[in-house]
Amino acid sequence: MKTIDDLGDLTGKTVLVRSDFNVPMKDGVITDDTRIRAAVPTIKKLTDKGAKVVVTSHLGRPAPVDGFTYEGKYSIKPAAARLGVLLDDDVPVAADLTGPSARETVANLKPGHVAMLENVRFDPRETSKVDADREALANELVDVTGADAFVSDGFGVVHRKQASVYDVAKAVPQAAAGDLVFKEVNSLSKATENPERPYVVVLGGAKVSDKLGVIDNLIDKSDKIIVGGAMANTFLKAQGYDVGASRVEEDQLDNVRGYLDKAKARGTKIVLPVDVVTNASFDAEDGVNTYPVDAIPADQMALDIGPKTGELYANELKGAKTIAWNGPMGVFERPIYAIGTRTVMDAMKAEKEYGNAFTVVGGGDSAAAVNTLGYNENDFSHISTGGGASLELLEGKTLPGIGVLG
Repeated sequence: MKTIDDLGDLTGKTVLVRSDFNVPMKDGVITDDTRIRAAVPTIKKLTDKGAKVVVTSHLGRPAPVDGFTYEGKYSIKPAAARLGVLLDDDVPVAADLTGPSARETVANLKPGHVAMLENVRFDPRETSKVDADREALANELVDVTGADAFVSDGFGVVHRKQASVYDVAKAVPQAAAGDLVFKEVNSLSKATENPERPYVVVLGGAKVSDKLGVIDNLIDKSDKIIVGGAMANTFLKAQGYDVGASRVEEDQLDNVRGYLDKAKARGTKIVLPVDVVTNASFDAEDGVNTYPVDAIPADQMALDIGPKTGELYANELKGAKTIAWNGPMGVFERPIYAIGTRTVMDAMKAEKEYGNAFTVVGGGDSAAAVNTLGYNENDFSHISTGGGASLELLEGKTLPGIGVLG
């Protein structure tokens, strides 16, 4: 995989950068700029090399009809404004993607500065399943910008075969990974390829089906797999427990039994909850209870791991040299059900700080929990900026946006 350093002298050259500025918004205001801040090192490296940097990204889920369709609530302008603050420089935004405004914006761009194109998903060809459509948009992007090179730095989309992620890399003279993508791939590879042992994987979230590929890939590579969140209910039921009204994926019970058998044969320890925090209703403000997993009442649903489980999981993480975590232990958005997730995060933080463990947070809801619960990015070795992409790397897949970089 080529990097920016492989692109040679970039003085005066135009570099098209695919970033991921798909940031959460509320009433037109960015509520979390993590992804924008993560993109700054790559952009600054290029401008410091004297390149003219043209950034393209998506934001939200616009619904274009035919050709370029502008939707104000999905405009990239707020992200560009925030980027300008972080760079201490004005970042102009073209009013279109491959039209007259884009040409004019790029033509006015000086070496060492940055401009942005409007939301790339305003054009339906960006996400088209038809190769020729995506290729046409990619060729237009290269033509309009006059790009001498392409830098892929939007890790959150490298698992997608999209025009600005995949096809454009084949339409330019040179293509390389940005610093963010390079760091993401290297960090997640440490958790999948020859990890330092003991190696513990922590999996949570709602669905076993979302993590099947990860479980299948990491049973043979890890020493322990700790399971929490709603997906633990399916594991518990597969072992014969009655989990009351808790969410269970009935169609995954046989798969889970197969993984439990495989783990036993492989010698990989599967660690499951011994108690859970429950309520009869997800929305209820009172009525919170804690039960052992063999005594959950029929009307109760598990919404977090219990205190004994938290203590168990913290002990299982002690001494680990590599920890990969993907998925919360409970409904962390509500403080009463965030204690289990906090316990795991505290244990990971301690192992990094005092045991020199390499700790990876696998993006998505896990990364959201870091921010929501007030942890510092430096509390962990690496926090991924891409949920789906990080999952697929943990599954051992080759991602289209990475593979195309050579």
